[in-house]
Amino acid sequence: MYRLVSRIPRGRVATYGQIAALLGAPRAARAVGYAMKRCPQGDGLPWHRVLNARGGISLRANVSGMITQRLLLEREGLAFRNDRVDLRRHRWVGPRRLPSLRLRALARL
Repeated sequence: MYRLVSRIPRGRVATYGQIAALLGAPRAARAVGYAMKRCPQGDGLPWHRVLNARGGISLRANVSGMITQRLLLEREGLAFRNDRVDLRRHRWVGPRRLPSLRLRALARL
């Protein structure tokens, strides 16, 4: 999962459900969220590029993490409207090497 998240390019985002679907487990969005919460620190993983299904930053006890995530996304040129990123404009479609997987995964969302 972390390898897939590391492929999300700058200026693009993915949702927890999208990552789960691309991994072949479309109902595992919550598991992706838990794994992202425990992602390795300091390895350059673009954790901030993973959002909830509505394009927003998921609530968490650590408010500073939410602020950091928003600032990192804004630094990459993503604009927020009503606390959400426009997924139609900024959603990453998935890895280019696996186009059939990409289309099946997006159809499940």
